[in-house]
Amino acid sequence: MKKAMEALWEEVRELSLGNSTEIDHLDSPPTPLQFLRDYVSQNKPCLISSATLHWPAHSSWSQDTYLTQSLSASPNVSVHLTPHGNADALVPFPNNNNLCFASPHVQQLPFREALHLITTTTTTNSDSNSNTQKVVAYLQQQNDCFRSEYSALSSDCDDHIPWATEALGSLPEAVNLWIGNHRSVTSFHKDHYENLYAVVSGEKHFLLLPPTDYHRMYIRNYPAARYSYSQESGEFALELEEPARYVPWCSVNPYLSPENMEAEMSKFPLYFNGPKPFQCTVKPGQILYLPSMWFHHVRQSPDAGGRTIAINYWYDMQFDIKYAYFNFLKSIQYRSIHDPTLPKTASKDTDSESDCDSIAYGFKDEFSANGSVENLAGGNTKEE
Repeated sequence: MKKAMEALWEEVRELSLGNSTEIDHLDSPPTPLQFLRDYVSQNKPCLISSATLHWPAHSSWSQDTYLTQSLSASPNVSVHLTPHGNADALVPFPNNNNLCFASPHVQQLPFREALHLITTTTTTNSDSNSNTQKVVAYLQQQNDCFRSEYSALSSDCDDHIPWATEALGSLPEAVNLWIGNHRSVTSFHKDHYENLYAVVSGEKHFLLLPPTDYHRMYIRNYPAARYSYSQESGEFALELEEPARYVPWCSVNPYLSPENMEAEMSKFPLYFNGPKPFQCTVKPGQILYLPSMWFHHVRQSPDAGGRTIAINYWYDMQFDIKYAYFNFLKSIQYRSIHDPTLPKTASKDTDSESDCDSIAYGFKDEFSANGSVENLAGGNTKEE
C-alpha cells in the first residue's frame, strides 16, 4: 500500500499537473469551454492575468477614505481578532502546550475602526521588545459577506465571473471580501467549492496540494477552542469549548523555524520528503482558480497602505465520481499503518466530510446546493 500511494502522488503530477512547482498561467481569461475542459474537469488550478482590471475597485479601493465613506452608513462589520494572526489554526493551549484548534474572537465594529486596526497592526514594530500591538485584525467573515456586510461596494466589482459562471452552470453561492495584513496566515485546509480568488490590492501567496495528497496532510482530531479578547486589558484568553468538540485539521506547518525544523520534518515525513507543493502568488488584477478539495496554505503581503484586499467567488462543486474517489482515498488508513509518530486514536473520525475544510462552516450548512451533503465543514470558523 505504501508504494502504491507514493506512486499515486507522483503519477498525478506526471499525467496531469506537471513536475514543476508552478501552475498554469494564462495571460487572459479563458473561454468557458477552455476553462471547463482544461481546468475544472481535470481538477487543475490555474492563474489568470488581466482578469479583473476593468473593476473600479482597483482604483477606488486604494483610498481608505473611499472605503470608509462608502461603508459609513452600513451596519458594523465582523472583525476577527487573534493575538498572532493564526486564526482557525492549531496553536498550543496555555499551561499544557498541547495543540488545539483555535477560532478567533469575532467583534462587531464600524468599518472605519476595523480598517484602522488592520493598518495599525501592520505599521507597528514586530520586535518583541517594542510596544507592539498585541491584536491582529482580519476582515474575513465569509458567509457571503460581500453581498451582505459590504453591499455598498458591490458596484465596484463584478457580481460573478462570467466565463466561470457559464462553464460551471450556476451563479456563485457566496462572494466574500477579505481585508488583512502580513500577520494573518491561513493554515492548510480544503474547501468543497470551486474557488475563483481575485486580488485587488497587495498579494496573496498560496501553497497548493492536490486532493490525492490527503495522507500527507496528517489530518488529526484536535480539541476546539476559541479566543476571547478584552478591550480594557488588551489581552486574549484561549478557552476550550464546552461541551468538548474535536475538529479534524491538517497538522503540517510548511514554514519551519530553524529551531524546530528537524523535529517537525521527522514528525511529518510524508509531507516534507514527498513531492513539493505548487506555489502561486496572486497579484492585483489576477484570479486564481483553486479547484474543489485542493489543500491550500495562504500568506499575504500588504500594499503601501498596509492592507491586502481580495474578493473570492465560491461556486458549488459537483458531487460526482471525483468526490467518490476522494472519499475512498480517505478511507484508506495509510498513516495509521505506516506512520509510527501517529497516535492510534488520531485517525478516529477523520473520514468525515469535515476533514480540514474551509471554515465557512455555517455557510456550507445553510447553503449546500443540493441539500444532500450536510455539514461539509463540521464546525463554524475559517480564514484565507
